[in-house]
Amino acid sequence: MDTEASYVCDSCGEEIVIPLDPSAGSHQQYVEDCPVCCNPSVIHVDWVDDEARTWAEPEQDRF
Repeated sequence: MDTEASYVCDSCGEEIVIPLDPSAGSHQQYVEDCPVCCNPSVIHVDWVDDEARTWAEPEQDRF
């Protein structure tokens, strides 16, 4: 089972490594600030057959 995953920050383009917590459920969503540029992203983690699919999107529109 995966213990870490990564996503690319939509604001600065950095690859961010995050710890995974499978005990939090098979579909997870939370807001986390990028440790590089401090912009918030919504992090999504979906667990399928003990493998995590992780991606991020901006917390809000930037218009």
